[in-house]
Amino acid sequence: MGRRPLSEKHIRSLTKVSGGKSYAIIIPREMVNDLKWRARQKLVISKRGKKLVIEDWEP
Repeated sequence: MGRRPLSEKHIRSLTKVSGGKSYAIIIPREMVNDLKWRARQKLVISKRGKKLVIEDWEP
């Protein structure tokens, strides 16, 4: 499989995991670095209309 054109750089596929009970999306490394997120960090996922919003979890 070749590389995507730059115009499609942030297009990702939805992948089934855990026998189809959950889904995963790969987030680009530069976005994770810009947000200063780390591996295994807790995040909050909410639905707003037809969009999903991923935010840092704050106790």
